[in-house]
Amino acid sequence: ELRANPIRKVVTMLQAMQTKVTEEAKKADELFEKYQCYCKTSGGDLAAGIEAGESKIAELGPSIEASISKKDQTEKDLKGHQEDRSKANGAMKEATAIREKEKAAFDKELGESKTNYNAIVKGIGALEQGMAASFLQSSAASLLRAFLSKSQADLDEDHQEVLSFLSSEQGSEYAPQSGEIVGILKSMKDEMYADQKDMIATEEAAVKTYDDLMKAKKKEVGALSKAIEEKLDRVGRLGVEIASMKNDLGDSSEALLEDKAFLKDLEKNCASKAAVHEEEKKMRAQEIVALADTIKILNDDDALDIFKKTLPSAIASFLQMQTTASAMRAQAKVLLAKARSRAHPGQPAQRLDFISLALSGRKVGFDKVIKMIDELTATLQTEQDSDDHKKEYCAEQFDQSDDKKKSLQRSLDDLATFIAETKEGIATTAEEIKALQDGIAALDKSVAEATEQRKEENAEYKDLMANNGAAKEVILFAKNRLQKFYNPKMYKAPPKAELSKEDRIFVNNG
Repeated sequence: ELRANPIRKVVTMLQAMQTKVTEEAKKADELFEKYQCYCKTSGGDLAAGIEAGESKIAELGPSIEASISKKDQTEKDLKGHQEDRSKANGAMKEATAIREKEKAAFDKELGESKTNYNAIVKGIGALEQGMAASFLQSSAASLLRAFLSKSQADLDEDHQEVLSFLSSEQGSEYAPQSGEIVGILKSMKDEMYADQKDMIATEEAAVKTYDDLMKAKKKEVGALSKAIEEKLDRVGRLGVEIASMKNDLGDSSEALLEDKAFLKDLEKNCASKAAVHEEEKKMRAQEIVALADTIKILNDDDALDIFKKTLPSAIASFLQMQTTASAMRAQAKVLLAKARSRAHPGQPAQRLDFISLALSGRKVGFDKVIKMIDELTATLQTEQDSDDHKKEYCAEQFDQSDDKKKSLQRSLDDLATFIAETKEGIATTAEEIKALQDGIAALDKSVAEATEQRKEENAEYKDLMANNGAAKEVILFAKNRLQKFYNPKMYKAPPKAELSKEDRIFVNNG
């Protein structure tokens, strides 16, 4: 091995380096193609997501404004309905108060009128029976005097005469045959009776008007209450809808900004990566060309002849170069050891091993090897710079991926919360539906029971009316029988029954 041609070792080493560089270039091209594919795919997805986000934000803005406008209008309508309902309730209270006052006044006036009417009736009876003196001392006469005294200024001559009669103490001298006072009292009785009828008719009309008003107002209040409930529900749903859309708008805007920033960084990184790859590709191509040229030079026939002449034998070479070559080898080994110690873990060191192996061959003619070492040192420095850049790039990508992960996690949490709230709303709605169904079933049962009870009451009413009719006929028959004895003029003879042929024969035969 010591007598082997050192030039051949160098050539073998250079060929191995050429193969290694070619393989590294191929792997770098494959990685770059994958990275470019990632850039195009991710960039297209991000661009589509950004466009969708912008469209969504553009739609959410008008939708929020429209919902706010609807909510404002609904609240305005709700306030109007509430005011109208308050007015309707106030009108019912006012009408009820007025009706109560009118009813109290009617009851009082009608009671006084009936009392005076009864007093007049008693006075007429007493005067017709010649009991004027006792009548004037009675409470009925006092009531009449009080009644006529209240309106003494408005009394006509006849009423003044009656008042004078009631105020006098000569009632015993009154001659009922004249009938003057009795006639006036009868006229007053008729007028008072007519006034009572007018009062009752007026009261009934007022009651009917009040009932119609209350019915209309209650119907209005019911409609307004229903409208208020609907508006309150609408306001609540619009409020939830607006809040949801605002949250969605905020999340979409935040996600859009993050996507835009990520796309910008991705484009920047992809462009810088392409430039770095082209530079590395250019450097590798130059390295391969240099290696190929070097191998060609060393393998040339003329070069081989020169090497044979300069290296006659292994012993001569050792004796001639032992002083200068040994120092150079030692220095080169020290430098290679330092380079190996600075190499990163996992970084290929086969080239350094090849050079160390060549230096261990103790052969002469290493000018080209030294040159190659210089070139290798420059290449290693370039690769070190590239590795540092890749490390920074990977760290930046890891940070961006972590940010994206956090954003997606927040979106996932929001969606989970929304799903939980939606499920809770569905459960609540299902419970409300069940409660309504139970209420409808209970109402149907109540209606059926009420219908059955009404049928029974109707049957009882029909039986009662039939019994009342029969009882009325019996009473009328009894009354007619009493009229026959006590008041024959009022007696009504029963219609003569037409006898049948057989009955006539039986009557005729005695």
